Amino acid sequence: MSTMPNLGVDSPRAALIAIDCHRGHLDPEVATMPCPADIAERVIDANDTLMRACRAAGVPVVHIVTRYRDAQEIRANPFWRTRAEDPTATRKNVLKHNLDGMPGCTIIPKLQAPEDRVVDTKKRYDCFVGTDLDFHLKAHGINTLILTGVNTNSCVLATAVAANVRDYAVIVASDCVDTMDGEALHEAGLLCIGTAFGWPMTNDELLSLELLKSSKAA
Repeated sequence: MSTMPNLGVDSPRAALIAIDCHRGHLDPEVATMPCPADIAERVIDANDTLMRACRAAGVPVVHIVTRYRDAQEIRANPFWRTRAEDPTATRKNVLKHNLDGMPGCTIIPKLQAPEDRVVDTKKRYDCFVGTDLDFHLKAHGINTLILTGVNTNSCVLATAVAANVRDYAVIVASDCVDTMDGEALHEAGLLCIGTAFGWPMTNDELLSLELLKSSKAA
């Protein structure tokens, strides 16, 4: 058994926040902003392992899904507009990404269980902006977040920052996150998080914690 690290909260009550573990990033057949297929497969498998452990420990899994009514909701972001206008950008398909009704808006089926919660109004990198995530977490007494998903250097990073400034303890499951932008930016995202916002931990480290053996967050 691993000794619980000091997370800065007296009695950790955790939830796993799965960021954009949907087909729009992780299913090469339909993804509009895909992670490389080998990375997507690894991220899915690592998330499946961790999510199963969380559910068994009573730690809720909350899926966050990006969904837009139309391209104008995307184009309203000035920087994103420039990505769509740059054919060399890794995110050049941003205006076609996860429009309502597209298959990309579907959570990877392997990763969704009936008891999981879903927040599907995410429109920006920060999972708290424009969603009821904070309300839901506080209503259930959650003070510790385990972040997974994509992309490490954008949505995961932005959500780690946002959670930190809302005074949640933040853990990033480093095996369960990655990016479409390359290994260097994945590592840079984890470095930024570990320096100022939270704790990157591998699945082995997380699965050895008492947090996932006895937590009964509801």
